[in-house]
Amino acid sequence: MPGPVHPDWFPTGAPRPGLPASGSAALPGLPGSGGGALPGPPGSGAGAQPALPGGSTSHVPAGLPPSRLLPLPAVPSPPSVPAPVDDALAGLRAMAGLQPIGRPLPSPPPPPSPEPAPANPVAPAPGGPHAETPPLQVGSPPIVVPPGRTAAAALFDGMDPADEAALREVQRLLRTSLTDAGGAPEVATRLQAALRQATPDLLATLPGGPLSQRDQIAQALTWLVRHLDDPPALVAGCAELGSALAHCGVTLPAPQLVGAALAEAMRAGLAGAWRQDLDQAWRGTWHHAHDWIAHGMATSGYAPMTWRAVVVEHDLRRPDLAVVRVRPYLPMPYRPGQFARVEVAELPGVWRPYSLAGAPRRDAIVELHVRAKTHAGVSGTLVHRTSPGDHIRLAAAEGAMGVPADNRNDLLLVAGDTGVAPLKSLLIELAATNDPRSAVLFWGARTLSELYDIDEITEIAQSCRRATVVPVISEGDPGPYASGLVTDAIAAYGEWSRHEVFLAGPPIMLEATSDALLQLGVSRERIHHDAAE
Repeated sequence: MPGPVHPDWFPTGAPRPGLPASGSAALPGLPGSGGGALPGPPGSGAGAQPALPGGSTSHVPAGLPPSRLLPLPAVPSPPSVPAPVDDALAGLRAMAGLQPIGRPLPSPPPPPSPEPAPANPVAPAPGGPHAETPPLQVGSPPIVVPPGRTAAAALFDGMDPADEAALREVQRLLRTSLTDAGGAPEVATRLQAALRQATPDLLATLPGGPLSQRDQIAQALTWLVRHLDDPPALVAGCAELGSALAHCGVTLPAPQLVGAALAEAMRAGLAGAWRQDLDQAWRGTWHHAHDWIAHGMATSGYAPMTWRAVVVEHDLRRPDLAVVRVRPYLPMPYRPGQFARVEVAELPGVWRPYSLAGAPRRDAIVELHVRAKTHAGVSGTLVHRTSPGDHIRLAAAEGAMGVPADNRNDLLLVAGDTGVAPLKSLLIELAATNDPRSAVLFWGARTLSELYDIDEITEIAQSCRRATVVPVISEGDPGPYASGLVTDAIAAYGEWSRHEVFLAGPPIMLEATSDALLQLGVSRERIHHDAAE
């Protein structure tokens, strides 16, 4: 089960492999959204401001850095919202790049100049080459700056200080009501039940079992409340969640459906303490988060997705080999038998492929079997300098190797060294689906000590309907197992011409085993393995 909620459940701002460093991509408008182009990364120039109803555009103070703008389509707020929630939801619209509420923001101060600045700065205006900019009215309320920030930072967020105060009021309402309703885990349990009844396909598409899905919903609620007063992180995090959901094949339901389920999950926990302002705060917040998630889904095809993951277990099985279990913060889809490229913080931009030995039907934990020939590189870092709590990045799962669902042929699995990882995942899938096919796993190792995962793999095979594990030791004392070459053991064990064969291991092992199987009468079309790298 996943550990405590991490404050960076939605990673933002980290580099992605192959992502351009500049430029912006125009995105098609969502239905009813009004469309508009998202701004490019910092330094790439400002994006187009979305049009508001009536032809107006969002207010942008002169000189506002384009990297701080967050233009998104206008979203109507729920009608008849009492104060202070009405002001707070208007603040949500403002942080999305829409027309801000409250008094206009003053223009940033002019750059330093050796000449004294004029008493009244001027700016181009219709009706003449220059016109005086009206000064701030005397008696205007002072700028309220949150702790740890400067007045300039508050202005350059593109928000009126009154809007920030309104957001903090909504955040207070959400935080206190979430606690009073039983906490994030209890609310997530009720929300999960409501979603399962209202839109069962949504949860069925997500990876993981009921417990891991509930934990991720609880983490999402906690993260949403914690980051409500940080618009850039909030919008970027929701967009990244949308990209992850798109990779999972999720179709986002209507915002009203999820909003109603969320409000009901909260109301059920608060009983008679439920109020209209709480209802509007939760529904309004979700309504805006829904649009940012939808934008992330729309952009998923424009840039490669990566998943930030936390190390939850590091088990050194041999001096040169570790089994590393990680939990991605966002839903990560993969099929048993696939692999993913991994980046460690020590070597940014360097990605190495590793097979995924996990149970995607059961939980969100991804298991990596890593062998390091030296202390350097990604493998050396994962084996020798990684501990629980560290973070890595995973690229999207790749590879076509997997249990075929369209035929019922029995399976022959052949592994060499850490190549047992993807085949272990195939056995887990057979057990999880109660598959009736026979499966025989031959695991070739040089010495008895190299069978680093034999106990767990044997236990998994015993939970399958018809699975057998045959370790083969090529050097030294084989103990209770077969000795010799794994190809000889395969030839002596039986006849395999009607089996689907899956191979995983070092390149020389893949070539030798494929040649031996062809001589045993197995057609090349039945032999499956990923290309060696």
